[in-house]
Amino acid sequence: MKTKVKKYIFVTGGVVSSLGKGITAASIGMLLKARGYHVTIMKMDPYINVDPGTLSPFQHGEVYVTDDGAETDLDLGHYERFIHSDMSKKNNTTTGQIYYTVINRERRGDYLGKTVQVIPHITNEIKQKVMDLAESDQQYDVILVEVGGTVGDIESLPFLEAIRQFIQDIGTQHVMSVHLTLLPYLAVSGEMKTKPTQHSVMKMREIGLQPDMLVCRTVLPLGKEEREKIALFCSIPSDMVIEARDVNSIYQIPLNFEDNGVGNKVVSRLGLISRTPNLSGWRDFVRKVENPAGFVRIAICGKYTDLKDSYKSIIEAFVHAGVENNAKVELKWIDAEKIELNGAQRYMQDVTGLLIPGGFGERGIEGKIKAIQYARVNNIPFFGICLGLQCAVIEFARNVCSLQDANSTEFDPTTKNPVIDLMETQVKITDKGGTMRLGAYSCIVAKNTKAFEAYKKTEISERHRHRYEFNNEYFEKFKENNFVFSGHNPQTGLVEMIELADHPWFVGVQFHPELKSRVLNVHPLFRDFVKAAIEKNIEINKTDSLDEFDEKSNN
Repeated sequence: MKTKVKKYIFVTGGVVSSLGKGITAASIGMLLKARGYHVTIMKMDPYINVDPGTLSPFQHGEVYVTDDGAETDLDLGHYERFIHSDMSKKNNTTTGQIYYTVINRERRGDYLGKTVQVIPHITNEIKQKVMDLAESDQQYDVILVEVGGTVGDIESLPFLEAIRQFIQDIGTQHVMSVHLTLLPYLAVSGEMKTKPTQHSVMKMREIGLQPDMLVCRTVLPLGKEEREKIALFCSIPSDMVIEARDVNSIYQIPLNFEDNGVGNKVVSRLGLISRTPNLSGWRDFVRKVENPAGFVRIAICGKYTDLKDSYKSIIEAFVHAGVENNAKVELKWIDAEKIELNGAQRYMQDVTGLLIPGGFGERGIEGKIKAIQYARVNNIPFFGICLGLQCAVIEFARNVCSLQDANSTEFDPTTKNPVIDLMETQVKITDKGGTMRLGAYSCIVAKNTKAFEAYKKTEISERHRHRYEFNNEYFEKFKENNFVFSGHNPQTGLVEMIELADHPWFVGVQFHPELKSRVLNVHPLFRDFVKAAIEKNIEINKTDSLDEFDEKSNN
């Protein structure tokens, strides 16, 4: 039986960083999947850290966790949301991982005393990572690979050299190179400048790579003259110079690509069979994003509010939940430390929902606890994720169970009432990287709970990233005060979900549901949380109009 030949698309970036290579790769993947092709996407990160798990969110943004427990780049979240396919540890690699593997092999003597060099040893390992992903599922038709950083960076050179070798190994007919660049606009002269793009492609050519398609970020339409100029100087057909104008919603991007013929051009370049894409569901989703019928304002109280990428999956889950409820979800970002200083009412009087996200460390904790108390007392829908559940437990212990010194041993190792404590499996761990409770674990959902209303089933699987848990020694004390334990892990008895029975919607989860929300398959907890916040909005303001709500809130 003849083995199917796989196709590869390498996505690189030039001129400046943070242009949207991940969204570009995800959008192309989505268009191929809409045509019935089996697609996966890989991210190559050029930093020397083994993974982003020990990086500050201010440095790297969100750490995205896969089912198999890998701590990965946040772009894998875009991949999963756009192509509706679960990623794994094989979908993300870093310079740190590559060198770690090669050095370990050298220490074992695998290279038989040879001098270990960037070429061929490092580049061979990079190529092997791509092949490992491709061979992990024989059904894959196309493997997209996004290379982090910017062409010209020292850090990304080994990856680009590996791509050059890879193309030479398997043949240009099976590989496509997509290069994302910026066309800056100079307002003073009224000109769109193509020179940075020319230089970026020139740098790629020096490495031995020639782009097959240029995706050009621009704030203005890309005219025929600019398109032909880019094509001439970059040795590329003018119809392969693609306009990528700024949009209000990232979910519009694949539709814009399709309107520009990107899907058909990629299929043609790779020699795939032309198929009509099914984009009806996606188009309907985007239409609802752009034309919501209602409105709701929800607060996110955390300590990384100055960098929204720290909560990227949460933000996108709210977009999905808003569409499901046909409403615009406006997120109000509240610094937890400000609540510590000034109280919760000042910041929360114009919201009808509160979410406390995951996080680590003591800073801002008391502010989060005050915000939760405000939501509990005032019957404002509340959603606690990971640390958010733990803060809700501490708040309830102090103010309802009369355990005034209750705390987590993460914040106060000497507390007399450690209602949140370090997991037994974490006690002897000293290394920080990749050692938390990571990945997908089962949860048994109790019936007659908000959780069961959302999931409509008694057993679920969700992704985790934590070291601390509810201390089961306090289980009965909490139950005596009508605290509901709505989910637990069947193997360990670990509390996974909590609720308040006498509250409109008050739910905390130890896992990260935002990681499983998809464009056309919203996470049920986010869906129901937004629904509850909308109902509270209507109850308080007797309206779901944005203008009327703002007017009432400001009075």
